[in-house]
Amino acid sequence: MRVYIPATVAMLKALNADGELTAVGNTAFALTPALRESYASGGDEELEYAAMLDAARASLRLLNAELEADPETAVRRAVVSADVDGAELRPDLDHAVVKLAGPVPLKVVAAVHLDTPDAEDAVRAAAAVVDAADLGDPDAEFTLGDAEDHELAWYAPQELPFLLELM
Repeated sequence: MRVYIPATVAMLKALNADGELTAVGNTAFALTPALRESYASGGDEELEYAAMLDAARASLRLLNAELEADPETAVRRAVVSADVDGAELRPDLDHAVVKLAGPVPLKVVAAVHLDTPDAEDAVRAAAAVVDAADLGDPDAEFTLGDAEDHELAWYAPQELPFLLELM
């Protein structure tokens, strides 16, 4: 199953150093039956993209926690897509949520998705208000939308060391 794991730059550094990624709470997002049923239309590619966007939003929450601990944290959403076995559906949490069986080895990573530098200001602002946006605050939703207007760049797994070196 292709999963989308919310991450941060610090987590990408750990993936590069350790050769595996441990998702927070073993939580990831995927094209699940519940996600498919929640959309009136859309092909697999569109629904996979929706799952990746859910992971990108979750990345904002991880980033906010890192920023509270260290204001100098790299301010970019990150999502790791990987092909894993044993992911358990968790529709009780949300339509696209899955629980991973454990750490994800680098060898099953399909791609790394990361914000470009021009998104940093919008991402910083969105990380601070993502929870308020989810609770319906219209100003926070607007701020979140500014960050989500920035598309995540795609990188092959073998590019990860070079990507991190250039940051």
